[in-house]
Amino acid sequence: MRELTLVFQHADFYALNKPAGAPMHANEHEISVVHQLAQQLDEQLWPAHRLDTPTSGLLLVARNAAAAAALSQLFAERQINKTYLAIAAGKPKKKQGWVIGDMEKARRGNWRLCHSKLNPARTQFTSTAIATGYRLYELHPQTGRTHQLRVAMKSLGVPIVGDSRYGGEAHEYLHLHAWRLAFSYAGENFSLTAPVPDYGLFADVATKAVLAK
Repeated sequence: MRELTLVFQHADFYALNKPAGAPMHANEHEISVVHQLAQQLDEQLWPAHRLDTPTSGLLLVARNAAAAAALSQLFAERQINKTYLAIAAGKPKKKQGWVIGDMEKARRGNWRLCHSKLNPARTQFTSTAIATGYRLYELHPQTGRTHQLRVAMKSLGVPIVGDSRYGGEAHEYLHLHAWRLAFSYAGENFSLTAPVPDYGLFADVATKAVLAK
């Protein structure tokens, strides 16, 4: 079990750089990532939101119940600006814009995007070519549905590298990273960033050149 790394500390919360594969809920193989951090810091902690197990990146963890409630409310009310990075192979249906549509359950725990827009998931995105046949996507979800970004990428015809559930190119790691969170808390503005992973296409020189701009 790897040691967890903090990217920011506040009196009311921590910002953790969650490793890919670290679960939000305990399973037969390992404890939850929040419980692991609590043990590592010898401190009681509360999750303020969640990331899918294979997704890496910024995770806010509250240091008291009141902060947990306040941060969770910010997420629920869409007062936190979220930016994710994803890498996919192939040519997308469009290189930038919006993916908007209702989501419904499919087989084996999957989700799919529908053409209807009664209560739609909304994702804004841009993309940049980083290597032959690959693009880096900057994703800005405006809603917080289960598998929203993974389904949005599949709907563009370019499932994320490593996303075997939705037909992505095979890789040990899902190339989806919660990169940045911007929000106001207790009268103070925050813009927090998690270092980009050092594996797979995230470690590519071209990827780093694009992000350095």
